[in-house]
Amino acid sequence: MRQILFALIACIGLSHGALAQTQSGADVQDTIQRQLDAFMADDFDTAFTFAAPNIQGMFGTPENFEMMVKRGYPMVWRPADVTFGDLRDDGATVAQRVIIRDQKGATHVLEYTMVDQGGMWRIAGVQIIPQAGVAA
Repeated sequence: MRQILFALIACIGLSHGALAQTQSGADVQDTIQRQLDAFMADDFDTAFTFAAPNIQGMFGTPENFEMMVKRGYPMVWRPADVTFGDLRDDGATVAQRVIIRDQKGATHVLEYTMVDQGGMWRIAGVQIIPQAGVAA
């Protein structure tokens, strides 16, 4: 009987952790999607608010941020399709894979580094992940 009770408690604990991770994943994806929506609307002031303090400090203004996005990440400025991939909790940060198809039909895999800023997820960096067998 004690083993059954222990197993039940363990299952409840594991499901609670999965629920918390699922909610965090939904919140992370919502933050990324809201920034992408702002890019699509050319609302770089709003898009800049989803950036973590390190990114805001690096670029200083929404205008500088806009130039960087348009030049370095055109696939996020005007995505044709967005799919969320794996979410990985690295302790202090969360890494969210995002698969983006651009307006020309090319597929890009990006990894968003997310940080929790007072209960709100913010984007602390985006890295383009090279794909095997795909030439740039």
